[in-house]
Amino acid sequence: MDGFYEPLPGGGFASTPATAGPWSPEFQHAGPVAGLVGRALERHEPVPGTRVARMTMEILGPVPVAPLHVAVRTVRPGRRVTLLEAELAHEGRPVVRATAWRTLRAPDALAPIVRTPPPPPLPAASRPLRAWAGAHMDGYLSAMEWRLVEGAFAEPGPATTWARARVPLVAGEDDTPLVRALVLSDSVSGVGSEIDLSAWLVINTDLTVALHRDPVGEWLCLSGSMQVEPGGSALCEGSLADASGDIGRVLQTMFVDDLPR
Repeated sequence: MDGFYEPLPGGGFASTPATAGPWSPEFQHAGPVAGLVGRALERHEPVPGTRVARMTMEILGPVPVAPLHVAVRTVRPGRRVTLLEAELAHEGRPVVRATAWRTLRAPDALAPIVRTPPPPPLPAASRPLRAWAGAHMDGYLSAMEWRLVEGAFAEPGPATTWARARVPLVAGEDDTPLVRALVLSDSVSGVGSEIDLSAWLVINTDLTVALHRDPVGEWLCLSGSMQVEPGGSALCEGSLADASGDIGRVLQTMFVDDLPR
């Protein structure tokens, strides 16, 4: 496969098997989906000197591994801040809606303020990837290269991993920094799940990614953890970093249910 998606005549995208998530080969992991939506948002009526600082994606239902179309509109135009809205559809049916704030880049003379400790070093080599029993391994999980620092997909608990995509988001294109961050970000609930994913169905309804600066380089570090209690819902949060340090945060609202039998 040459990418997660292949462009189609008329502006649509064919979803390749690399987009398939761990729950089923028929439905996509939301990482490539977020990247595709983010790609459309940052290309829409670009304003020099601005960047997408935050994107929130509402997942309306499972996204099939099938042709998709993205539409973007400007909700609130501006020179310093612009609110954008995107819709991802399959056969005319919306499957994702998203909003994003595009903001003015801070002046170069501003002194940096970063309180988060630097990420752990990138491990020299990748270990064989293990996931929970029954996970579909031949899609997104294999299309990414993982270098776990602590924790594991197959074991409940907080975790930290470095990762990069083995293929571009769209075949024949170079990924932008925003796209690289978005493609990885939805993995925070797999990396940082506190729940045994072989015993429970844990699905996020949304994804928020806020970046205080653009990432540099292919490799990104993602740390994640989860909070959940009976009678409530789950909340997964994580941090993103590159080799130079912290770049932003990830947040997911999740529901927990018994696995279908």
